[in-house]
Amino acid sequence: MTSIISENTFTDEMCAGVKRLGYGVSQTIRLYGEEFEVTSDPFPENGGIAVRVKTRKSDAPRVIQIPATVLQSVKPVSRAA
Repeated sequence: MTSIISENTFTDEMCAGVKRLGYGVSQTIRLYGEEFEVTSDPFPENGGIAVRVKTRKSDAPRVIQIPATVLQSVKPVSRAA
């Protein structure tokens, strides 16, 4: 049970770190040569972190995985034991 709690805490910290990098709701990001408006905060998806977005060309919602290179730059806050 402890590993599940630790994993959830790690994921929550990763999502918060990605949000601090500018991938939060109402932000505009450029990925894969396209500009997107972020419509959600980061969330866990298929073993990674994703956000819901819409493009300037289409208001249809999409889910985009945050690139691994961005996730590698996120440093979770370590807590003293």
